[in-house]
Amino acid sequence: MNADTLPEERPMRVLVVDDLELNRDLLLRRVQRLGHEADVAVDGRDALAKLAQRDWDLVLLDITMPQMDGYETLRHIRADARWARLPVVMVSAIDESDSVVRCLELGADDYLTKPFNPRVLQARVEASLARKRLQDQQARLLAALSREMEMGQRIQQGFLPAALPALPGWSLAAFCRPARRVGGDFYDAFELPAGQCMLVVADVCDKGVGAALYMALFRSLLRITALQAPASEPAPQTLRRSVTATNDYIAQVHGQENMFATAFVAVLDPQGGVLSYLNAGHEPPLLRRACGPGSAEALRISGPALGLLAGQGWEVHRESLSAGDALLAFSDGLAEALDGPQAQPQHRLGLLLDAAQGRDAATVTAAIDQELAAHAAGEMPGDDITVLALVRQPRG
Repeated sequence: MNADTLPEERPMRVLVVDDLELNRDLLLRRVQRLGHEADVAVDGRDALAKLAQRDWDLVLLDITMPQMDGYETLRHIRADARWARLPVVMVSAIDESDSVVRCLELGADDYLTKPFNPRVLQARVEASLARKRLQDQQARLLAALSREMEMGQRIQQGFLPAALPALPGWSLAAFCRPARRVGGDFYDAFELPAGQCMLVVADVCDKGVGAALYMALFRSLLRITALQAPASEPAPQTLRRSVTATNDYIAQVHGQENMFATAFVAVLDPQGGVLSYLNAGHEPPLLRRACGPGSAEALRISGPALGLLAGQGWEVHRESLSAGDALLAFSDGLAEALDGPQAQPQHRLGLLLDAAQGRDAATVTAAIDQELAAHAAGEMPGDDITVLALVRQPRG
């Protein structure tokens, strides 16, 4: 049976609660004639005990009972999360509007007066059970959807690198947090045939399942085309070829979907310390020099986002990183999460880079993580958040 197949309808279970044996037997027989399973409870305490022993679909609850009356029993039922949505029909000889209102305020689904008409009883029972069947069906579908989303989350996590490359003299750290179970942000870091390292931080438009599917496509295209580079190919050419092939494929094959991604794509030469990069409409990364004017500089944008139009071009820029220099690439979800009436996200990130100067990349990402937690104050992020930090370790 697949996840979308619902099990055959089982007999519905009805609990009859009344302190008078005559009333219990009468209701029991009526319910059984309707084709449902039924059992009885002699008072409120007995009803609560039997509710805890198995699953029920409906409770027919008398109001006037010794020890614990129907009002108090109903209050206990609604206070327990297990039974919060269990249909309860109150059964009473009290035909007063005040009693009806009180029962409804306490969470009763319906009200039936004694002596009851068999056809009215049937209508109330069947209507309540129909609502319960619908609730059960919705719960099964939601559980199946939750399982599918958990599987999608695991699959998407598999598209992120299991481990970042170990680059002598460099430290590298990253994290990605979808706003939902799956999202459109991703980062990647992998070694190229010539011994260089490609770094990617990208943000696919929109959120959720659709963005996650395109995230997998963008990531795979960039990685596959980059890894086809011959060892003699210069870094700028590898960047242009990989980004152009990815952009043109998305625009030509999936253009009708209007899906695009902003991306920062770079190739690092670990030996020479040269970072060649292009920025396709992405949030500008920050570069903090160990020796310089004392503030982080934003890197340049090279051209438009990927997937909008085939045949686009991007300018490749170069930066030389010295010992102690730190690069921070991130998606716009980070800036949005740190934004606020008094906040200046870019300035705040620059201060975090200043504070982490001389440390490794993991220290940078940990500081950002703490800043996010403090700024969010327990609220869920409104957008995916991805961060990648690169630090050239100080000598000695």
